[in-house]
Amino acid sequence: MIGTFVNFGTVILGSTIGLIIHRNLPIRYVQLVFQIMGLFTLVLGFKMALEGQQLLVMIFSLVLGGLLGEVLKIEDWINSLGNRVKRLTKSKNDSFSEGLITAFLLFCVGSMTILGAIEEGMGGNPELLLVKSLMDGISSIALTVAFGVGVLFSAIPLLLFQGGLTLLASQLGEFIDPVTITEVTAVGGVILIGLGINLLEIKKIKVVNFLPAMLIVPLLMELFVR
Repeated sequence: MIGTFVNFGTVILGSTIGLIIHRNLPIRYVQLVFQIMGLFTLVLGFKMALEGQQLLVMIFSLVLGGLLGEVLKIEDWINSLGNRVKRLTKSKNDSFSEGLITAFLLFCVGSMTILGAIEEGMGGNPELLLVKSLMDGISSIALTVAFGVGVLFSAIPLLLFQGGLTLLASQLGEFIDPVTITEVTAVGGVILIGLGINLLEIKKIKVVNFLPAMLIVPLLMELFVR
């Protein structure tokens, strides 16, 4: 899990740099960076979503995953956890939970996370995750400027999620085909579009509740496509 640990470290480093910049940056510049991150998230989400070929799988995965997430109240639970960490750290950042969630989604639902974790888990070179680590480190600077210290704490769920994928791939990687990975990534793209809409304050969408959709995609692919 070298790639994941390096990724964890680059997010910590980038967030620390972002915090130093954030303290000395006028609020209008912080708001500008916030809007840029929203637009960037929309572009990235559309790019990922348009790679999908199985539209019915995408739709049903999102419907079923969204319903499951709503029943389990995943976003409420994550927000509650973020607020608890905020109190423990005595942070006064109003965007703590939003920063944590935004950074986690941007760092973890992309194709580089999935492909890199599978590659390393199956004993390959962690090169893809190392490239992702550099990108995430740079992104974490901009995210921390916009959201504050919550981005720093996103390194923990990143470590758990990406590390878990790597360990899972070490056991089941040979059963995961590239077509399914593409469709999982496409669903992740739709989730990022929702996140971009949130960041631009167009409409509030509980995007975290849609995360189970990414787990449902392989099941639907196995049942109806393969």
